[in-house]
Amino acid sequence: MRPNRSTVSPAIPLTARSLAVALLAGGILLLACLLLAAAAATAQTAAVSPLDAVPEKMPFNIPYGAPITLARAEAAITAVQEEAARRGWMMNIAVVDSGANLVAFRRMDGAQLGSIAVAEHKARTSVKFRRPTHAIEDAMQKSDVRYLATVDDMIGARGGLPLVEDGKLIGAIGCSGGTGSQDETVCAVGAALIGH
Repeated sequence: MRPNRSTVSPAIPLTARSLAVALLAGGILLLACLLLAAAAATAQTAAVSPLDAVPEKMPFNIPYGAPITLARAEAAITAVQEEAARRGWMMNIAVVDSGANLVAFRRMDGAQLGSIAVAEHKARTSVKFRRPTHAIEDAMQKSDVRYLATVDDMIGARGGLPLVEDGKLIGAIGCSGGTGSQDETVCAVGAALIGH
């Protein structure tokens, strides 16, 4: 016996094909919503990039002065060497003038050979960019400013300090041979002697 059509509610037959189409349409709609949300989040992130900030004043704007003399450079190196020896750290120590030219260098007995060039590089970077190399290290590692790795004659490792006297940059000192914090610690003794 056939059911009476008047008593059965009309239904839309659900076939496998119509189910697949419905699921596909829902999936596309969900994917579109997710893509729009991701694009909005990316736009917000890009808007707060630290590279987009425009400071009111030029950072690290120390005017260059007359170059450090050999006698003062050697005095700074001697102060660093004495502090390093007191701590048992073997260092390479370089001082450059305000034009980034090497004025004096000392390699302590037993200091690693690879650090000779690094000490000079830290001093050159510090005077050319008028800042401690620690600032460059922080920018590269903590602030994710990776483009600094592409800048000529830059090193992002602490241990390079500007030598400032009477508000003028007269040179820089670079130390290498230990960890970055060891290099910077002994370098600070030489910089303090000059008046940093």
